[in-house]
Amino acid sequence: MNGQEQQPGSPPRGPVLQFVAVERTGHVATVTIQRPDKLNALNPAVIGDLTAAFRELLAPEGGDEVRAAVLTGAGKAFVAGADIAEMASMNSIAAKRFAEAGHRLAELIETAPFPVIAAVNGFALGGGCELALACDFIYAAEGAKLGQPEVNLGVIPGFGGTQRLLRRVGPGRARELIYSGDMITAEQALSFGLVNAVFPASELVARARETALKIASRGPLAVAAAKRVLLRGENLDLTAANELEAQAFAALFGSEDQKNGMKAFLAKSQATFTGK
Repeated sequence: MNGQEQQPGSPPRGPVLQFVAVERTGHVATVTIQRPDKLNALNPAVIGDLTAAFRELLAPEGGDEVRAAVLTGAGKAFVAGADIAEMASMNSIAAKRFAEAGHRLAELIETAPFPVIAAVNGFALGGGCELALACDFIYAAEGAKLGQPEVNLGVIPGFGGTQRLLRRVGPGRARELIYSGDMITAEQALSFGLVNAVFPASELVARARETALKIASRGPLAVAAAKRVLLRGENLDLTAANELEAQAFAALFGSEDQKNGMKAFLAKSQATFTGK
């Protein structure tokens, strides 16, 4: 399937995807990994499909621009990890290429101008946990399991897990999880600050979409600026980070959205944002 909603008889739009489905509803996209027979394990083809899907969301061919997205998996897993059957025969050169592809995908999600919510519906292990960590925040289903078990295979996380987990939960928790290779429950992940909320599995995607719709109703230029400043400012000293914030704050005063938003507030009405 091509991952795009189309009118009957209309020509195909966007990339043709084998392992990923994309549903668009207004300004919100839901991206679903569809390899349930392999617990949505990541191999080069799945990573390629996800990369193509997010690139399309960044530059859609017509229609509303994406202002928020939800990433989830089909079946009983978000992503159970990388495909070990395919990794087992890799040499160092092939492994480096595989890692680089995973890093490119994670960076694409992390730097997208719209927030991406990971809806972890089951196992999110290894590369699956790393994929979730590249998203802005994570909602998990009751019963979901998360972890970085790579040391059990004689390797380490290769798609950014050592760095993003460190930044998400702090060095002590990250070291414990990566060195032990243990899985943790959704409730433990919530207490660690790895996930933002835990919901019944039947409600997970709907709750994630509810949050995505709320974000999509806000000023898209402001949300994009906030995401950019949060990401870039994380590794700056406080003075430099605050200057980055001040510059982004000031720049938004040249937008129509700022004028419409403040005018609507003063008039006690609902603002309509155009992204201009």
